Amino acid sequence: MKRIILLLTLSTLFGFQPIFAQITENFNDGNFTSNPVWTGNTGDWIVNTAGQLQSNNTVANATFYLSTPNALATQTQWDFYVRLNFNTSSLNYTDVYLTASAADLTNASTTGYFVRIGNTDDEVSLYKKGVGGVTTKIIDGANDVTNNSDNVLRIRVIRDAANTFTLLRDFGATGTYVSEGSITDATFTTSAYFGILVKQSTASFFQKHYYDDISVQPYTPDVTAPTIQSVAATSATAVDVLFSEPVTAASAQATSNYTATGSGNPQSALLDAANNALVHLTFTTPFSNGVTQTLTVTNIQDIAGNTLVNRTATFSFTTATRFNVLIDEIMADPTPVVGLPNAEYVELKNVSGKEINLQGWRLTTSSSTSASFPSYILPADSFVIITSSTQVPAFSVFGRTLGVGSFPALDNNGTLLSLISKEGATIHAVDYKLDWYGSNTKKDGGWSLEMIDTRNPCNGSTNWKASNDPSGGTPGRKNSINGTNPDGTPPSLKSAYTLDNTTIVLSFDEPLDSLSGTIVSNYRISPAATVISATTLAPTFTQVQLKLSAPITAQTIYTITATNVADCSGNKIGIRNSVQIGTPADAIAQDVVINEILFNPKPNAYDYVEFYNRSNKVVDASKLFVANRSTAGVLGSLKKLSETPLYIFPGGYVAITEDPTSLATNFLVKDPAAIITFSPMPSFPDAEGTVVLLNAQGAVVDEVHYYDNWHFKLLADNEGVALERIDPNGPSQNKGNWHSAAATAGYGTPGYQNSQYKRMDTTNSKVEITPSVFSPDNDGFNDIATISYAIDGAGYVANVTIFDAAGRLVRRLVKNETLGEKGSWNWDGLGEKGQKLPIGTYIIYTEFFNLQGKKQHFKNTVVLARRLN
Repeated sequence: MKRIILLLTLSTLFGFQPIFAQITENFNDGNFTSNPVWTGNTGDWIVNTAGQLQSNNTVANATFYLSTPNALATQTQWDFYVRLNFNTSSLNYTDVYLTASAADLTNASTTGYFVRIGNTDDEVSLYKKGVGGVTTKIIDGANDVTNNSDNVLRIRVIRDAANTFTLLRDFGATGTYVSEGSITDATFTTSAYFGILVKQSTASFFQKHYYDDISVQPYTPDVTAPTIQSVAATSATAVDVLFSEPVTAASAQATSNYTATGSGNPQSALLDAANNALVHLTFTTPFSNGVTQTLTVTNIQDIAGNTLVNRTATFSFTTATRFNVLIDEIMADPTPVVGLPNAEYVELKNVSGKEINLQGWRLTTSSSTSASFPSYILPADSFVIITSSTQVPAFSVFGRTLGVGSFPALDNNGTLLSLISKEGATIHAVDYKLDWYGSNTKKDGGWSLEMIDTRNPCNGSTNWKASNDPSGGTPGRKNSINGTNPDGTPPSLKSAYTLDNTTIVLSFDEPLDSLSGTIVSNYRISPAATVISATTLAPTFTQVQLKLSAPITAQTIYTITATNVADCSGNKIGIRNSVQIGTPADAIAQDVVINEILFNPKPNAYDYVEFYNRSNKVVDASKLFVANRSTAGVLGSLKKLSETPLYIFPGGYVAITEDPTSLATNFLVKDPAAIITFSPMPSFPDAEGTVVLLNAQGAVVDEVHYYDNWHFKLLADNEGVALERIDPNGPSQNKGNWHSAAATAGYGTPGYQNSQYKRMDTTNSKVEITPSVFSPDNDGFNDIATISYAIDGAGYVANVTIFDAAGRLVRRLVKNETLGEKGSWNWDGLGEKGQKLPIGTYIIYTEFFNLQGKKQHFKNTVVLARRLN
């Protein structure tokens, strides 16, 4: 006894290294030089700031190692974490020695067992190294496991009392282990060291090996039978059974070991290739929709031979239909952060009253689609936060969180966001817009959009608002603006367009009850055309596609009327139930003209531009483009007038603006369907600028270079006043053909006839003044005196001079202007210096002459009545 005590004392005094009974190493002490001590190529390793052992060798074609004393060899369990941040190969892999006879793992005389991660087949396999350095693979793991640019694994090896090795692999470090196989081998029953060896080739693999959470401990045999962790229906005939631990393929794939009420034994049972604790069952008889069923499971064995006998679990399958699960919160723009994680998310709410498995579902936007959701049971009347897989830890503190791959980017300005089931059905879709926030501050970021009333999901913009929660949103819980918001408004038919001459698409202002949209008798077309089918179109259900029995006639305008069509709240369509349809044609120069421009809006308001179809064609706005010009005359900010087909009929108007809600606040909007959300608008400066309209071929259809001095000069302030075209058929670049919108019209008429509209039709007289009495008070009624002329012959020049009743010259309106055969000028009632003239009678003296000496003179009178004060 004294000799033993002396030996221990000496070993302590002189630094002899004892053989430890077990190892626990997580490198949290920031080093590998103590507790325990690692030796070997110590200069090739560091402990990084994350508390992990990391390779630090920067030599090509190098082999280096570390080892630490370990005496455990039999009845032992080895666990460790490894990350190889590269795609493995025959020259780039790592060997983790479970047992080693000596510290130097590179020495051919060192024997033992090791796990090789990588190599030619990109696998996790168990080897033994014998005398003379001969290595033998004794468990051949699945190929291509490490055939990835980044490989994160947890490895577990168990050696029981019978010297049976079991190799387990958890790819992704998720906590679920998969067996790579078992083998009985008793070649080596002792050990002196545990160690790590790296083989690397080029610089692409330098410093990319990480190790952590190393544990070597006595193995406690598994004497506990597996349990049923969960049962989830993935379709009407399929169920996934997840056990608490890996189970044997023989027991797991015996169909007689499973029985479901109403469906009997499954047709097949298949052990999951990646997770040996998961079994996929397929039944012949479909499950009753929404009915809870019982699954009885028996005779299932784990790898240790423990058997589960006669255990039950319940499950149900619900075929989700439209509005069973709702998108009820959207965080599209998380920055600047208010109080939530700086990441996008979508919250779903199950309003079906039954649990629903979201497996295979997807989120889509106008430009991207997420990966399929994993199996996830969403309980009735509950929420789940859907976000990127990398953001799950950040959101889990708020409630149920489901991470999905390729989480779609949510456009800050709005997009069509859809929730699609495994079967491809649209469960819910939200076409959110920036103006839904209802707050200029909150729409700039950090605040979510929340649904007000989940019982009325069809309400669109009227059922959504920015969150009122101090954190900026309410992920995982009831919305801050939750309340009652019943839909009592009937749907309106907004517009229609053709896909071809027998297919028409109708657009409504809100989602429809899909069944009422498909009833053919709900649609009437004049002149007579027969509808043979109607289809309500997903994902928004705001459109119905009609098929006709015969083609519509070109250059004929039809009227379509919808009756008995209802929205998804049951409101039937009202008086706004008719639209026109026809075959569109390409616009050429002056077919569509720029008719009204608001370039100097009020504070917090927006520009708008109105267009008028002066042709006899049906013109598709989606085939027109709007632009501006730089001071150098270069086209810029070119953008399509409408992203979707929108027809402008002869005599019809459309107007574009960034914010239709703001437009309706500042001006009378008679026809909301004529207003196009256009964001961002091209820059139209206050002092002067250019509006350009082009066709799909890039030809200019109309162009106006406007100036702020085109406004009525007696206006005290032209801020918030639109500039209106007087005659659509008149010249675009003629100052005299433009006038400030009337005060009585609210200083703007977006989407309908201008307050200053007047057609300069040719009269029988050579010169005619209309009206005979005018009042330039900007009330929209007779604000301008129009001087119309018609002249025989070409080459004439004109002068127009205005005198008061006493014969005093007050305005030289036209000076030596060349003439066409007919035309007109406008007088705004102002004098030569832009001053107000008094009420009274004025003489308009018009002189025509040509180079051949021919002259004509005309005197006309006009009465200037009340003026603008």
